[in-house]
Amino acid sequence: MSSFVPSLVDIFESGEAAVRVVATSGDAERDWSTVHRLAEWLEQCGAEGLHGAVPTYDSVLVEFDALTLSARQIRAFVGLGLRQLALAADDGGALREFDVPVVYGGTYGPDLEAVADHEGTSVDEIIRLHSSKTYVIRCLGAPAGSPMMDGPDFPHPVPRLKDPRLSVPAGAVAVAGRQAVIAPAVAPGGWQVIGQTPLVLLDVSRDPLVPYRPGDLLRFRPIPDEEFGDYAGRAMEARR
Repeated sequence: MSSFVPSLVDIFESGEAAVRVVATSGDAERDWSTVHRLAEWLEQCGAEGLHGAVPTYDSVLVEFDALTLSARQIRAFVGLGLRQLALAADDGGALREFDVPVVYGGTYGPDLEAVADHEGTSVDEIIRLHSSKTYVIRCLGAPAGSPMMDGPDFPHPVPRLKDPRLSVPAGAVAVAGRQAVIAPAVAPGGWQVIGQTPLVLLDVSRDPLVPYRPGDLLRFRPIPDEEFGDYAGRAMEARR
């Protein structure tokens, strides 16, 4: 098997108890892989005083106990991790796939028509574009481990709502800018809601709280509104 070639990184102190590691290759996929593999390595390295590593699209925030470790030591850990990643066999990881039924429009997707108008196309075309892509979950965001993904191939970035909603339902399927997301829990939100899945993403009795992780694949599948109840209450599960 081949070895993974990590991106070069810049490291910035972020307060007294964290550093931010930014991948700088300019290749979005390589940078994303670098920060997520590095975060996993840091979480598993067992360093005393290292509290956690939170990766996003091209950076990872490394939090530590400033009484136990210093930013200089964290820089050394990061360098060691990148060297070990470069020597490790690249097996690509075990990808899981999720099939997500969605009712688009109506009360389930109150912003669908507005998004279609903004994009200069039809509602049916918005649904087609949104549901024809296989998405990679890039990172987990707020609230409650929302799966953050690169957005559908719409002609234009989707603006956020001028007046964010005070409450967006769990399962809301939304878009903004060039990103897509599902809301695992009821929360305020300013993204454009184009549909809703009846599946349950968040389970407080489960560890981890959500069934997916960065790198997993996801596809949206349109269903008619009369089928919403057939899936209601089902846990979101990987196909394989």
